[in-house]
Amino acid sequence: MQTHDHTDPLADNRAIVIGAGLGGLAAAMRLGAKGYAVTVLDRLDRAGGRGSSITQDGHRFDLGPTIVTVPQVFEQLWADCGFDFRKAVDLRPLDPFYEVRWPDGSTFKACGDDARMFAEVSKLNAADLPGYKRFLKDSQARYVVGFEGMVAKPMHKLWETIKVLPKFAMLRADRSIYGLAAARVKDERLRMALSFHPLFIGGDPAHVTSMYALVAHLEKEYGVHYAMGGVQAIADAMADVVHAQGGTIRHGVEVDEILIADKAANGVRLTDGARLDAPLVVSNADAGHTYDHLLRHHLRRRWTARKLKRRRWSMGLYVWYFGTKGTAGMWPDLGHHTIANGPRFKGLLRDIFMRGKLADDMSLYVHRPSLTDPSVAPEGDDTFYVLSPVPHLGWKTSVDWKTEEPIYREKVAAELEKMMPGFREKISTETVFTPETFRDRYLSPHGAGFSLEPRILQSAWFRPHNVSEEAKGLYLVGAGTHPGAGLPGVVSSAEVLAKLVPDMPRRAGEQRVAAE
Repeated sequence: MQTHDHTDPLADNRAIVIGAGLGGLAAAMRLGAKGYAVTVLDRLDRAGGRGSSITQDGHRFDLGPTIVTVPQVFEQLWADCGFDFRKAVDLRPLDPFYEVRWPDGSTFKACGDDARMFAEVSKLNAADLPGYKRFLKDSQARYVVGFEGMVAKPMHKLWETIKVLPKFAMLRADRSIYGLAAARVKDERLRMALSFHPLFIGGDPAHVTSMYALVAHLEKEYGVHYAMGGVQAIADAMADVVHAQGGTIRHGVEVDEILIADKAANGVRLTDGARLDAPLVVSNADAGHTYDHLLRHHLRRRWTARKLKRRRWSMGLYVWYFGTKGTAGMWPDLGHHTIANGPRFKGLLRDIFMRGKLADDMSLYVHRPSLTDPSVAPEGDDTFYVLSPVPHLGWKTSVDWKTEEPIYREKVAAELEKMMPGFREKISTETVFTPETFRDRYLSPHGAGFSLEPRILQSAWFRPHNVSEEAKGLYLVGAGTHPGAGLPGVVSSAEVLAKLVPDMPRRAGEQRVAAE
């Protein structure tokens, strides 16, 4: 696909990136390294998109992703731009990675050490240890095919997906990750502990492909990390590279339309009516929003409004951010990352993903970054982020969160009280995000937390492509395109972009930006 006339040394090197999320910032870095003059446009007040933060009463709340896996994707991104990621961001490995808890009081602490993991499995059910070891082999095999073989490769040509189908068939990619776990271990708690990971990228473990078992290998091989300063620190460091390359990031501006003439992108129009011209446009907006809204005035061949309506979207998220006064040292058994299960796993998944029902019971992810990073809270205090998966807003029986939110918060608080007795009296500041917040703040269709659900027929070629078929010079990055949601996924989407977009010719005397 040719976007520019490469024989012209003065070819137009302007590029516009819509959205300063992690995918958009990675795209801007990649384009800057290729010689493009990049302008990033974002409606929020700071970089990071869903990975941004807010500071309130001395507490910094990281709004989105909290776990950093596969640091190599960041290291490679920085290196390809002539910079050193480790000099820019302080990553701390966590041990344990996280703790899973069940209502019966049993626990499972995940880490990278085989002996300790075998002990954790045996503690729950010693008879499942051989099955767990088989699951680890399953995980490694899927990592080789699904991560090494597909994540950073363009998948916009159907053949790229067809040629991996024999390996997918051999690995039983048609089976769900929960189904794979159930085939390996008998204990329901272990089945949950081995299969819940797709929830971190918006997938239903009972229905997404068993290829996602590769996460267990990723964690074991590369560890689980926390970025000091939160994911916001990564976003800010990415913005620093964009600026060092000569790029521009404009905050508080919203793109209303991608402009197309003669079947080629030629710029954008902002909500205030201003027009910016460029022959290359990259959208880091949600893929659904890109096609349904930003291209609403253009005939779409593939991603029509009807087709988007028929897609399955990831679940919504209810997130309660709060700070507590004088609680450092309290609740000593509550670590940095805790997953607290409700009484049901498969039943709750069915309510969220198949019925669109807001259940009375819940599972919670509790993030306590103040144990690792003192900068998130005033001295002696704690900062918390409590997340509950809930249905998105696209169901006919959609929840009215303005009415339901205080009721649901009380239900969440009752569960938290079991882990953190007396926490409510210690709350000094708080804010809540519901699916309605995701819809309004991030322009996410149906308020979905992670764009399209990563089912097998909504992945690879079946997902919105990184190079759009609707217009020349139009590209997509981020959670809604290949390879999908999660930090490694959105950053890798920009690596795919770099393989599709040609380098700009270097002008005489022009030097590549490099780290000092």
